[in-house]
Amino acid sequence: MNVIHAFILGIVEGLTEFLPVSSTAHLILASKLMHLPQTEFQTFFEIFIQSGAILAIVFLYFEYVLKHKDLWAKFVVSFIPTAVVGLILEKIIKKFFFNSTPLILGSMFVIGVIFIVFEYFIKKDRIKISKSIKDMTYKEAFFIGVGQSLAVIPGVSRSGIVMLTMMGINFRRDESAVYSFLLGVPTILAASGFEVLKTNFGILTDPNNLLLLAVGFVMSFITAVLSVKWFVGFLKKNTLVPFGIYRIILSVFFFVV
Repeated sequence: MNVIHAFILGIVEGLTEFLPVSSTAHLILASKLMHLPQTEFQTFFEIFIQSGAILAIVFLYFEYVLKHKDLWAKFVVSFIPTAVVGLILEKIIKKFFFNSTPLILGSMFVIGVIFIVFEYFIKKDRIKISKSIKDMTYKEAFFIGVGQSLAVIPGVSRSGIVMLTMMGINFRRDESAVYSFLLGVPTILAASGFEVLKTNFGILTDPNNLLLLAVGFVMSFITAVLSVKWFVGFLKKNTLVPFGIYRIILSVFFFVV
């Protein structure tokens, strides 16, 4: 890996972490396109640059979270199912899920189709999206967490499946997006922290590796801030159909290639 690779992967992470398109799938596919081997440092790099995206959410929503302390317990309730599933399936996730390109592309395609179907039902008034986060019950918070647990499958998209779950129980698109952003902070921190603890920190003694991490982190932060701001504004006037189409086209393209 060189600085250009780090620059590109940082942008990919920041742009896709909180959009419903699966950052994991995009990082895996981008690495394959650049012919980057999955070394120990490469794995650590992909985990570390997520902290740049997390910092973007803290930067954008710090005051919001302080004003809505009633949400803190609900974040915990939503986080529990994902934590349990992640711990139980850890070995399967690493050995099979992340190494199966057909699974990743299939997940991208299927969720893309579901986006379009959901929006069709909303348009036909079969699903009514009107609720705000402030209306959320603990039962709904747990149900949202169960939905998020499906994101252990790369290609599903953590933010995407959280939004679908919330829209399915009548939450507005923009409110669902904000909750998915905030829920991502403890979820990603826990998953990343668990992996970092198992890392050989000897790889950080190389000055070049530190430079690559810095470049990836900064680009991830900057692009995540821009991406999140744009996405929330987009959802106030638009649907998830464009993301569904994008996922379908991308999965078909990579499958054919």
